[in-house]
Amino acid sequence: MSQPRNVNNNPQALAGRSCATAQFAREDVEILARRDLYRGFFRAEQVQLRHRLFRTGQWSAAIKREILYRGEAVAVVLYDPARDEIALVEQFRLGALDEPQGPWRLEVVAGMLEPGEAPLDVARRELIEEAGLEQVELSYIGNCLASPGGCDEKLHLYCGLCDLTEAGGIFGLPDEHEDIKLHVLAADEVFATLYTDRCNNPAALISLQWLQLNRERLRAAYQTAAGCHET
Repeated sequence: MSQPRNVNNNPQALAGRSCATAQFAREDVEILARRDLYRGFFRAEQVQLRHRLFRTGQWSAAIKREILYRGEAVAVVLYDPARDEIALVEQFRLGALDEPQGPWRLEVVAGMLEPGEAPLDVARRELIEEAGLEQVELSYIGNCLASPGGCDEKLHLYCGLCDLTEAGGIFGLPDEHEDIKLHVLAADEVFATLYTDRCNNPAALISLQWLQLNRERLRAAYQTAAGCHET
């Protein structure tokens, strides 16, 4: 029988790690069987597996889990530091069909990675397709797993600084049945309704929260840069 794994308490080994150091890793999961449940635009599987247990360090009994494979995606929160405005897209979402405020949701620009694509390239492509914007200064915020209990989707989040003076309109690819409306809104208005309006999706909430925390820094940096150009 294999031996239980113990957490590494060596300070040097833990340097640069998070405050809650992971006790287990990928090798502490054993896939026993896989069965296709669905293959279409997305893919779903039933997976039989076992994994190490916190209580004993030994293997669990075999368990079955179902997972939806969506892959990686990017999301960009658009911000104009000169005008203190945010651009959000509105589109129909089937998953929000029964939401009290309806299935047309407010989101940040987003799109899925195709095989071989880099997140930054996808971000720039989606900015053109969904917002008609090319001149955008992109900064990486971080990434998050959208719903790891049953889905593998990873979101790469960006902040996009741009001039929103002439922004707005209807966008999207007709051959993909996209019908997307771009709204330009005052930052104060967006933040005032952040938890009560139609932005209740992970990409929008996380990136807008980041923007709320970094808004003054971004505005100050813009004003400093603008002052340098004037002199």
